[in-house]
Amino acid sequence: MQDNASTSKTLLAALEPFSNSSNFSKDAVHPFALGAPDATNMLQELIRTTDQLSNSLRIYETSAQWTNAKLISQLRQHSNYEHTALSSSKGVENLVDALKTRSGVSYGENVPLQSSVIPDWCVNQLVSWGTSVGMETFKDDSKPGSPTVVLGGKVLVIDAEFAIDRTNVEKPTLKIINVKTSHALGAGHSTNPSLSTPLDSFLSESFREYCDEMQKGEESRDSQRASVLRRRMIEHLKYLVLLDGLASRKEDGAIKWFTDVDELTPTLKDLARGEAQAIAASLKVQKAPLDVFLLRSHCLPLPYQTVPSISFLIHISPAAYLTLLRKLSPSFPGDAFPLDIPLSVINAGVKESTKGMSTATLLLNQLSEASLYLPSMSMPNITTRPSFPLHPQAAETDHPFPQIDSLETNLNPPGLGVTAAPVDTSYTWVLDFTDGGKKKGVVMNQSRMKAIELVLNPLSGGTGLNAVSDVLSLGSWIDLLLNPDSIISSERYTSLYKSPSNIHPPLQLRLTAPEEPGYRLERIPVHSLKEVWGILEIVREQCWLNETLLSCHWAPEGLTSAEDDSPADDADATEAELQAVLAGTFTPRKLPVNVTLPSSNETDNLFGPSDLDLASASKPKIVMTAPERPPISGLVEVTVAYDEKESRGINVSLQGAMGLDISTDNLAEVCRRGGTWGLPGRIWASGQGSS
Repeated sequence: MQDNASTSKTLLAALEPFSNSSNFSKDAVHPFALGAPDATNMLQELIRTTDQLSNSLRIYETSAQWTNAKLISQLRQHSNYEHTALSSSKGVENLVDALKTRSGVSYGENVPLQSSVIPDWCVNQLVSWGTSVGMETFKDDSKPGSPTVVLGGKVLVIDAEFAIDRTNVEKPTLKIINVKTSHALGAGHSTNPSLSTPLDSFLSESFREYCDEMQKGEESRDSQRASVLRRRMIEHLKYLVLLDGLASRKEDGAIKWFTDVDELTPTLKDLARGEAQAIAASLKVQKAPLDVFLLRSHCLPLPYQTVPSISFLIHISPAAYLTLLRKLSPSFPGDAFPLDIPLSVINAGVKESTKGMSTATLLLNQLSEASLYLPSMSMPNITTRPSFPLHPQAAETDHPFPQIDSLETNLNPPGLGVTAAPVDTSYTWVLDFTDGGKKKGVVMNQSRMKAIELVLNPLSGGTGLNAVSDVLSLGSWIDLLLNPDSIISSERYTSLYKSPSNIHPPLQLRLTAPEEPGYRLERIPVHSLKEVWGILEIVREQCWLNETLLSCHWAPEGLTSAEDDSPADDADATEAELQAVLAGTFTPRKLPVNVTLPSSNETDNLFGPSDLDLASASKPKIVMTAPERPPISGLVEVTVAYDEKESRGINVSLQGAMGLDISTDNLAEVCRRGGTWGLPGRIWASGQGSS
């Protein structure tokens, strides 16, 4: 039936699936983009379709009698009918797709009208979720007020115990007594007493949040949040079912698919603790500041936070760091970890998706045949990433992740409405920067994307992205960061920076966009812990630069910013202003500041940097040039560079500023607190003639 349907297609019907422009990605498609497999499949299908059309037209041309006027007229009439029918069908499909893909449309969670049935309803929800993801489910109501639910897969077993307090008949309450995961070791063996205690706590907390939200009063209950918690819990169960199918294959690691995260966590925490202690010692404080720690260390491991795996906090902006600090109080209980913000507060910020907190999650991901992932060639001894200036002993530490090339059997348990047909599926571990598709990923420039490619395959020479940049990526990576919705690239961006304390005039920032394309880093395959560390080092540098740029509101040059309420430069000068100019005491309405972002290290090599230079990828820096304060003429150049070897992770250097005794260490502290763009104004205010 399928073959007959395919052969009976008309020429217009064959091209109809490609007529919708939304089917093709508007961004550059590269191996580390979420939409790469779909885009590749679509292009391959388009090539096959055009070949079929070409052959059909060639055969039709040689066989048809084009001298028959009646035949030609009938063909034209038939073509018009087909075109009208396809246009109507396309319009309806586009309308339905637009309605389906509306963002932010959610009607919330279904809530029973009677509060007395909510506890039992929540328990039944867990049963239905387990069934929907392909697990065997059992519910035991033999003990009044103490229901239990068992979710079983091929290897994984989840036991959940509840208690229902019916003291208030009209509004009973449900409590989660215990959630325990275990695994069946096969015939003749008992069930393991505990699969993963952190996983137990994670599942218990996830379901408890859902139950607590559902049991709130009608006035305070947030059905939208409950709906989000439900979808999140189902995603957790789906991921565990995926691991369950892999763990059932004893020859491919068996239960290690579940326990690998728990085995990896102590190694990551030991490194983070050692680096935090080294930073605290260098700053002569008891606990290391979180923002400095993230600039100088190998990220903060956060196991079992948003998914049943491990996440990494890569970078935190000054605004987000201040937000977390404000949540603390003198009576707030601390913890033993050597950071100034307790892990519980950090975890809450990550769960709430606080703006300015950049994270990555290590996940097992299914690959399609159209995957563009490049083969990995782990050769850590010839790469410069990762580096361990704070903890040199960790340079010898590595941890390969469980791997499997292909599966010959279906991972879904039979008998649950799922056909157990043979499949050929590959899986790989990936670093996900999209929070499960909720975010757009990290904007990266081309040089750092090539550096990431060299971490995975040091012998590739960083050439895997060259064709992509030449064909699909236009403009600068700055456009993708500051003005992603515009199809026109701007050479320069402007912003007006005003001092919060009015110690200097407003700064008219003028940013020249570097001539380097950019991409969104969404998911990237990894095979070992060293690859994770090396990649996160590169992403950390880009996140620092991105967050610094995003701390100002930029607009393409020529467009007036809503923040610019200062008088125009061509306004008539007054007599007082003229006298101030003659006396050298004039305060300008705005100070012009030119901003550049050097993208590579300076080199005297006639042929440019070598491939090994690409592997190190120059540290990001911001160069600001502003005029000296009268009566001194000339320019002051302020360079703010990322440097994990500095005590604060930031290096500030000055050229010019004659006669000024300014501590660059103090300026680095200003940058740490979010005042990078105000440095030229501070230097101007400290110049000669300042009051």
